[in-house]
Amino acid sequence: MEKLECIVKAIDDKLGSDIVAIDMQMASPMFDTFVLCSASNERLMQAIKESVVDECQKHGYDIKHVEGGKTSKWILIDAGDIVCHIFDKNERQNYNLEKLWGDMPQLDVSEYLS
Repeated sequence: MEKLECIVKAIDDKLGSDIVAIDMQMASPMFDTFVLCSASNERLMQAIKESVVDECQKHGYDIKHVEGGKTSKWILIDAGDIVCHIFDKNERQNYNLEKLWGDMPQLDVSEYLS
């Protein structure tokens, strides 16, 4: 299983919503892809974070760093070439990364969703 599929399925399995993957290869030398999702509450955000970390490790992908604690409204998971952003729904609207990076192509992850 490739890393993007692993991350998207881990988010989807824990009921993360509005999953979007943005191809960042032309914008950053540090990473290739942003994966964004929303969660309805802090407990769900933590469950998604744990699912992503566990599934990546299970499939042999390193997690370099995780930022955001139990009361955070935005959790960031650095998986090397993929950076995963887990947002509280309101916080996602405030930062609006899709608009900020709107000139970058989105990747179709629909085949990974249940």
